[in-house]
Amino acid sequence: MSTPSPSVASAVGTRPLPLAVRRFLHTEAAGGVALVVAATVALAWANSPWDASYQDLWHADVTLRVGPIGVDNDLRHIVNDGLMALFFLVVGLEIKRELVAGDLREPRTAALPAIAAVGGMVVPAGLYLAVNVGGAGASGWGIPMATDIAFAVGVLALLGSRASPGLKLFLLTLAVVDDIGAIAVIAAFYTDELDVAALAIAVACVGAAAACLRLRVWAPTVYVALGVVCWLATYESGVHATLAGVAFGLLAPARPRAPAEVARDWAEDLSDEPSAREMQSLTAVAKETVSVAERVQHQLHPLTSFVVVPIFALANAGVRVTGDALSAPDAGRVAAGVALGLVVGKAVGVTAASALAVRLRLGALPPDVTWPQVLGVAMVAGVGFTVSLFVAGLAFDDPNLEDGAKLAVLVASVVASLAGAAVLAAAARGGRTPGRATGGRRRGSRPGARTPGPERTASR
Repeated sequence: MSTPSPSVASAVGTRPLPLAVRRFLHTEAAGGVALVVAATVALAWANSPWDASYQDLWHADVTLRVGPIGVDNDLRHIVNDGLMALFFLVVGLEIKRELVAGDLREPRTAALPAIAAVGGMVVPAGLYLAVNVGGAGASGWGIPMATDIAFAVGVLALLGSRASPGLKLFLLTLAVVDDIGAIAVIAAFYTDELDVAALAIAVACVGAAAACLRLRVWAPTVYVALGVVCWLATYESGVHATLAGVAFGLLAPARPRAPAEVARDWAEDLSDEPSAREMQSLTAVAKETVSVAERVQHQLHPLTSFVVVPIFALANAGVRVTGDALSAPDAGRVAAGVALGLVVGKAVGVTAASALAVRLRLGALPPDVTWPQVLGVAMVAGVGFTVSLFVAGLAFDDPNLEDGAKLAVLVASVVASLAGAAVLAAAARGGRTPGRATGGRRRGSRPGARTPGPERTASR
């Protein structure tokens, strides 16, 4: 009997998730609750008798100035361009961690969710264009491509232990690749006219930060200063300023500078009553056993999940819902394209791409994941929310089209989350093992025998 491929089974088997991944998923799930609350408040406020105060608040002029360089814009744009740079910094840190120490470092393991993510971006964009081709809303094709990891992880969290480690890793890897695609789309297709000089300054700041890392300069103030200047220069260049956060996130070292055994050895060598100097040295050594990327993410992730993203939702989810909300020219087509892309396109794209990848033996299902669960995750991936709202603000100059897109994102995200949760709950109640999901135990195999490897299982 063939044994499972170590590169796949060991990475996505039934062992517990790494601690860093569990912490990330827990923060995202809890942050999803704050996000729902903020979005609900925004909707209620914008549709209340006090809706004028909502608009006045987010259209209030704000000026940020550092010497001769400054930013003058309304509060909503300061949130979207400024605070959201911290969100994209955390996204960049998570992408870097996945590339260096996570699922994306193993091409064989990452292949299936990566291909699924591509399908989940291409099909929704195609469906949107099919509805809006030739219309004023055609530029919004990037809106239904995004997956909101906080909401998606929150849906999985409702299943508790019934959501296997392999299923969580599949969703996390899919969402990370989805984030990479969204960042590329924003950079390539939603960028204003370029100011080459400002862009050169931004690139120089990134290069200076990389040089400082090479020279082992660890003072945080150096990178904060370079990051602020890079953000300002990126803002002035016409490239969306949040990409500065992504660049600095990808720069952060994702490998620890010392193995964990060093800290353990130091701790064992301490006397029963260690001195203050010994404890200070142990703290410094222990700090070196955790990568810079993980330390920064640990500090910023709660801030972005519980403060930055909810403020973004409060600023952007306040769409006024009226009987003629979609009566403006092309607003209905935009809303239909967004809803179709998120609810149908994501489910079809992720599931079909996954099936094609397995059929062509480009990837294999994790041993503890079944096809009904893949369908459920594909539906949950249709919760676009944060990044979809973000792209909607970039895609349109016409506020009627933007409001139509945002309204569709909100409705489609609710539908996708409920449908996905229902499918995942049904799959969990079914209690089907991967063996039964892919054809059952082979004839003649004895009870308790090792389950066929994912490659053989998938190919059947």
